[in-house]
Amino acid sequence: MGDAATTPIPALCVELAESLRAEVLPQLGAHAGREHAGEAEGGDVTFAIDERAEERMEQFLAERAPRVAFYSEDRGMVSPSGAAAEWVLVVDPIDGTRPALAGLESCCVSVAAARLDGEPTMGDVEVGCIVEIKSGTRFVAERGRGLDPAARLSSNTSVERMFWTYGLRGRPVRPLIEVIAELVDASSVGGATFDLGSATYDMTRVVTGQLDAYVEPGPRLIDEVPGMREEFERVGGGAVLNNSPYDLAAATLCLEEGGAIVTDANGRGLGDRPLLGSNHEFQMSCVAAANTELHTRICRALDEGIERLLAAGG
Repeated sequence: MGDAATTPIPALCVELAESLRAEVLPQLGAHAGREHAGEAEGGDVTFAIDERAEERMEQFLAERAPRVAFYSEDRGMVSPSGAAAEWVLVVDPIDGTRPALAGLESCCVSVAAARLDGEPTMGDVEVGCIVEIKSGTRFVAERGRGLDPAARLSSNTSVERMFWTYGLRGRPVRPLIEVIAELVDASSVGGATFDLGSATYDMTRVVTGQLDAYVEPGPRLIDEVPGMREEFERVGGGAVLNNSPYDLAAATLCLEEGGAIVTDANGRGLGDRPLLGSNHEFQMSCVAAANTELHTRICRALDEGIERLLAAGG
């Protein structure tokens, strides 16, 4: 079988994503997959379905691309033996494990690729491939070459009419809700809010036009509100469970190549953030929006929410 010397990196990303989908698809909704198989590199629970997907990924790359390094949610960084790797794949074999265990559609395979030259950053990602496990819908982006399929971005700029999503898994709900409360209240009747269980699925809904935005301020709470790290660790069983690079790398490139806006919850770009890591120092808040005007309004509301939380003593 070929390896990265004969398989172009974009094709390798797609083939790996499709192989992982084929492994996971028959297991969607199966209760056997809910067995706990250990703990991931970032501290989250590893379910049996995750372990099957990780094993398939290792087998695929050993056969098809033995000279390519990879970083995954459960394995962390794995480098090939012998010659130094030129590329690293950042892989989340199942982004949305809990929806997958419930048999829901909001679960994806996420594969990003960057040249392994020093310490790569989010801005070094050259290829992003996302495949929805249940539907098979695929998104592929190459930096500077656009997104396939082309994005259908919403033109809505109103918070009151915003259809958007956020994530609650592993986050302390009371302080998080305080920060996003005004966005939820403003949009709950004239728009809609969702927790769909997968950052990758959430973000790709922006390029499909189904949603206007994805908002995840978790790391900002820890960085700016005293005592908040302890609250996240309490909910996370000792770990901080926010979005790591493997959650965001492929989706961020897809959205940017599709013309959407992606920053952290302070409105700063993600391009200089380290790509390989999973603890709090590597985790990123995220605001993804279909257009600049809506993005600005969301970030302003988050600023106000942080101020309320600080005024209330956290």
